[in-house]
Amino acid sequence: MAAVPVDVVVGLLGAASAGHPEPDDEVRELLSGSGLPEQDVARISAEVRRLNAGVARWRWRGRELSALFSSARELAQLRDVDELLSRLVERAHDLVGTDVTYLSEFDVHSRELRVRTTLGTVAPAFLGLRVPPGMGLASMVVEGRRPCWTSSYDAMTQAPHESGIDAAVHAEGLVSLLGVPLLAGEEVIGVLFAANRFEHAFSPDEISLLSAFADHAAVVLQTARLLARTQTAAEETRHAYGELARHVEAMERASGVHTDLTSLVLQGGDAGEVATALGRALRCRVSILDENSAAKNPAVRQSRHSGRCVATGDGALAVAVVAGSALLGALLLEEGAVEFGPVERRTAERAAQITALLRLKQDALAEAEQRVRGDLLAELVSGDPDRLADIADRARARGIRLDELRSVVLLAVPADRQRQAARAARRAAALVGEHAEHVVALTEDRDPEAAGRAVHAVVREALGTAVLAVAASVDELPAGLGAEVEAAGACARALPALGIADAAVTTDEYLPYAALFGPGNTRVAAFVRRLVGPVVDWDAGHGGTLLPTLAAYLGNRMSPVAAARALHVHKNTVLQRLERVAELLGPDWQEPDRLFRLTVAVRLARLPDGP
Repeated sequence: MAAVPVDVVVGLLGAASAGHPEPDDEVRELLSGSGLPEQDVARISAEVRRLNAGVARWRWRGRELSALFSSARELAQLRDVDELLSRLVERAHDLVGTDVTYLSEFDVHSRELRVRTTLGTVAPAFLGLRVPPGMGLASMVVEGRRPCWTSSYDAMTQAPHESGIDAAVHAEGLVSLLGVPLLAGEEVIGVLFAANRFEHAFSPDEISLLSAFADHAAVVLQTARLLARTQTAAEETRHAYGELARHVEAMERASGVHTDLTSLVLQGGDAGEVATALGRALRCRVSILDENSAAKNPAVRQSRHSGRCVATGDGALAVAVVAGSALLGALLLEEGAVEFGPVERRTAERAAQITALLRLKQDALAEAEQRVRGDLLAELVSGDPDRLADIADRARARGIRLDELRSVVLLAVPADRQRQAARAARRAAALVGEHAEHVVALTEDRDPEAAGRAVHAVVREALGTAVLAVAASVDELPAGLGAEVEAAGACARALPALGIADAAVTTDEYLPYAALFGPGNTRVAAFVRRLVGPVVDWDAGHGGTLLPTLAAYLGNRMSPVAAARALHVHKNTVLQRLERVAELLGPDWQEPDRLFRLTVAVRLARLPDGP
């Protein structure tokens, strides 16, 4: 047997480890001078070729593993699940080198797979494709928890086809597909696919490489998901703690407000103090709306029916102050440093209830006080010596010094507004009460004209309607007040006939009327009947034209032309009617004294309710 030199052996080993594709020429050159038979040279060449192929394969495998581990390290640094899925598909695409790479996420509950991330696709419908349970190659991967592949999708028979999946695969032009499971323990979390647009038989090395990458990727993906869930849970926990802290803070504020409001009830506080306490606790501005303003506010009207706070549309809250069916006002809260949550709303609603309770309590006390003051006023008007015996002491007990009251103001208002007028008049008078059909107020003002204007102003503003105020001076009380009140009442009854229904006057200005009509309406009716009775009777039987004509004539300075213009008739018609008036009243009806009285009688006769 021929000996092979050491240098030749070393050369053969080098050729075997070089990894060249075709080492035969190099082997024959090394053995050309060895004297070995041709068949031994062929055997050595074949063995070197086999070793060379193995070395090349292991080198390629090493590069794959290096790329695999590099990818795994890069993926392990990612925490965002969506970004991780995109990067995972990119790395798989680079490693395997197929036309298309995509990842389908598995839903444990529905057993569906949904394409989450793709690379290399051209059809927009492919992303988001859903694979029903048990259908397609993906379901085989999930159910078998192993790689599955096909070199020709159309010819695939090992997995059932589904029309929607087939349409998406054909639209993308995919032919050969390889799918490997993403496993986290025994749980399948998805399927990683590599696909080509031509027929291709996937080699064991390709399948092994994609499977190894999928194993690494599954661990990283599951870790990222767990971290995301942990982060979400931590954020939810922080949010829950924050909500709990805010709730505790809100409850502490509500408890503090409740304590303050309870103290206000026990100590006899008012609505303003409730608003202050509420604003201080909720760190916001609180306004109080009166009955009139509250009734005009849409949010307050809604709150009145629901009993709850209602948003006004500009960040504020309105809550009605209600007692039974009566609207007493409202609280308006403008949001400040504290957000209006359920606890704050409930606190505001409780404050509104306390405000209603205090208002009712104050109203009850005011009504009781007003009844006492009304009784005092009634006794002063009566002039009964027995009732006036100790009235000065009783008035002093209420903080009223009768000897300081110098003016009386009588208010003529509708019967249903008298109580409201009396409440308003208290702001400008020392003693107020309801007497007969009027409201009577006593003030310390020595000038009755000034007293009348002051009382008229506050009552007019409160009622928002016409108010007639008649004032008079009073003698030193507790002498009887009846004469002054009766004189003012006589004026109040006569003045509307003169066109005076919304003014502040004194009895001195209209002394003739006060002297003429005195107490009661009986004398007024008799006066009217005596002066213009024949005219009234004529009108009752002939169409009612004489009294209006007489009123127009007297009201237009006794000018027939002006009267005709006011009545929209011809002057001759007015003259004819006046001739009839002269026949009924007598030829001296235009004498100055009689004309004065007649003018008053006509005005009174034309009052809507009669004299």
